[in-house]
Amino acid sequence: MSDAVMTTKGLTVRFSGRAVLNNVDMVLRKGETLALMGLSGVGKSTTLRCLMGFQHANEGDIHLFGQLIHSNGREMIKGKDMDRLRRRIGMVFQQPALFDSMTVGDNVAFGLREQQHLSEEEILRRVAENLRIVDLEGLEHLYPSQMSGGMQKRASIARAICTEPELLLYDEPTTGLDPIISNVINELILSLQRRLGASAIVVTHDLHSAYTIATRIAFLYEGKIVEEGPPDQFQKSTNPYVVQFREGNTHGPIKV
Repeated sequence: MSDAVMTTKGLTVRFSGRAVLNNVDMVLRKGETLALMGLSGVGKSTTLRCLMGFQHANEGDIHLFGQLIHSNGREMIKGKDMDRLRRRIGMVFQQPALFDSMTVGDNVAFGLREQQHLSEEEILRRVAENLRIVDLEGLEHLYPSQMSGGMQKRASIARAICTEPELLLYDEPTTGLDPIISNVINELILSLQRRLGASAIVVTHDLHSAYTIATRIAFLYEGKIVEEGPPDQFQKSTNPYVVQFREGNTHGPIKV
């Protein structure tokens, strides 16, 4: 489909014979934000690693930006060609993953200096602009240790968007943050989607966050998508897996 940024068909990943992802079909269209939800260990973060080419899939096809990058256990794009594709993706990790020895400004500039041939003047301009977008204007000189957890998370988002990606991948962006700062991050994700027009996949356990930012929610259980649809469908779903997760019940089809 012409507007698909990412598709998977029959995506299967096994660890020690156990299928963490089991025949998963997904599609992400331009401008969409897909929230991947489910218990820990159901394959959410594994999905992101597969898309980045950091995790080998045992079976299935993965297309990124219309290119087949993986097919039935074989890497179809490697080396510099895969690096070029990765430059079109911004990744926000569960932990901010900032370099402690670098200032915030140098952290945000890291991708620009590694990937693109820009003048230092242009790099500094982009760094300042993206720090302003995440409400950290003028803090280029600080080191990560001088910032709160929420500020570090926003700095990591500034780093991810500085290369103007077409696809943003967020791995648990609100984990460990208080409700107020979590809402700040949610609002920032929404603002970036409008500003950049980028597609996004957000791995999260946070129902409020998923309802706020997602255009679609996919719920994974035992490596399979057991429910997928817009947030209002998820909120009203009678699927027993969704109901148990949504209500936090200890009894139900989900084994804990």
